[in-house]
Amino acid sequence: MKFLDHRQKRTGWLLIVISGGYLVWFLKVRLLTAGLPIEKKEWFYFAAMIGILMVGTANIRLAAMREQRKLNQSDKTSA
Repeated sequence: MKFLDHRQKRTGWLLIVISGGYLVWFLKVRLLTAGLPIEKKEWFYFAAMIGILMVGTANIRLAAMREQRKLNQSDKTSA
């Protein structure tokens, strides 16, 4: 099960890095500079990346909570 915790944490960080990169690019290149109007599809991608960022954060927090729970259980069994 230890492998699952690392995989969940890695997946969370990957989701955060990719969605965060897209959000920074979107804000810098599409929103804060003059250019063509932003299409509905791009707004959808922007909202989806915010959702993916939240899912990645939840993955990391859940992996940390699972690890903490395992530590607490091992402390109880050893005592």
